Amino acid sequence: MTDKNIYLSADYLHEFVKACFMSFGAPEEDAQTCADVIIESDLRGIESHGVGRLRYYYDRLITGQHDVHTKIDTVRESPTTAVLDGNHGLGMVIGKYAMNLAIEKARTYGMGSVAVRNSTHFGIAGFYPTMAVAEGMIGLTFTNARPAVCPTFGTQPMMGTNPIAFAAPTDEPFSFLYDAATPIVQRGHIEKLVRQEKPANEGWLVDPENHYLTDPGEILQKLSTGEAAFLPLGGIGETLGGHKGYGLAAIVEILCASLQTGAFLNALSGIEEDGSPGRFKVGHFFMAINVEGFVDLETFKQTTGNILRELRASRKAPGQARIYTAGEKEYEKEIQVRKQGIEIIPNLRKDLMFVRDALGLDADEFPF
Repeated sequence: MTDKNIYLSADYLHEFVKACFMSFGAPEEDAQTCADVIIESDLRGIESHGVGRLRYYYDRLITGQHDVHTKIDTVRESPTTAVLDGNHGLGMVIGKYAMNLAIEKARTYGMGSVAVRNSTHFGIAGFYPTMAVAEGMIGLTFTNARPAVCPTFGTQPMMGTNPIAFAAPTDEPFSFLYDAATPIVQRGHIEKLVRQEKPANEGWLVDPENHYLTDPGEILQKLSTGEAAFLPLGGIGETLGGHKGYGLAAIVEILCASLQTGAFLNALSGIEEDGSPGRFKVGHFFMAINVEGFVDLETFKQTTGNILRELRASRKAPGQARIYTAGEKEYEKEIQVRKQGIEIIPNLRKDLMFVRDALGLDADEFPF
């Protein structure tokens, strides 16, 4: 086995991921959705949530923390809103269903909002608002997660990485897409550093004594015991705006728990009172805004495009050749990855082979 990195096509890996979920018993359509979300992560250059997370899903499906058969119940509904219970099914399937429902309501009534409780990890948050963009709408997505982030002036992990995703159509080849967690970095990035055998930066995480942690293996172990916490955007204290990242994370927690009477903070740990593994009970919130309710779509696209072009054309810092707007790097990365393939480093190769062998997919021969 070579120690060099290799590249596999997105289409090839998509079929492999789909086969993995079907091996667990997921219906083909649901397995297709999961593969769509996971491979979209790699296409956009978000390796922390791509095929590198396949072992993560395997571990949770094998222990029953996620149900492979997804049953979605409508708890409450109005013309413009809905509350859904995902019954601990596949978060990516639940997320797609909820966003489509929000889009359907927005198409008829101008706006649609859907709150979800009892879901599971749904991949990259940015996948879902781009569904709204494809329908000429603005999309927003939020999700809470297991405790990993400390509040400002604290060191105990209380909030999840709680990403915020916003997408809007433009007159350019790519949409505006903001998709970011509310701490400085998130757990998936640390998992990637473990595979890459690289250290974390100082200032990302702290221990109970407020000391920085940089060893990614130690970080993952201490995250599992509550002895490590990610810092919110802005870092320690308020000097660089750490309280703002903290506030954004709390907003996400409210949107993803209070509207649906769902779990929040420590109740999302996935650990039962007796210490045994339990459900994660993740909450989501989706919104679609029909642009045509405010202005014709082409005018909106042009105005948004003008905003982005003016930002990119503004004065650059010394030594900087380019200013980007959100979604631009991901658009260019996708073009590159579709040509070159998805990079498979040696440690990721081991994870993929483990999942393949554990699921008995021996007929799927990797070129390594």
